[in-house]
Amino acid sequence: MCLSIPMRVIEWVDEEGMLAWVERGEGDSLRREQVNMMLIGAQPVGTWILASLGLAKETVDDENRALIEDALSALDSSLDGNYDASQYFADLK
Repeated sequence: MCLSIPMRVIEWVDEEGMLAWVERGEGDSLRREQVNMMLIGAQPVGTWILASLGLAKETVDDENRALIEDALSALDSSLDGNYDASQYFADLK
């Protein structure tokens, strides 16, 4: 199973808008990669997209991105052995 991760478009690789550099995080956790934008088309720099395996799958608004980031944080906490259900998924309570 593949997870799509929110990433922000930061610059275009080509003039046709088919390849873009995207990133997420900062400092030591900064992740930057090139993604194919063919499925969703050219998007403005600053747009958040969901990317998986080098492919942009859809754009994501701030509200949905916050829910996804919350779920990813819960997953990180569970993998670290520090999961506390009361700290995550406020939208489901």
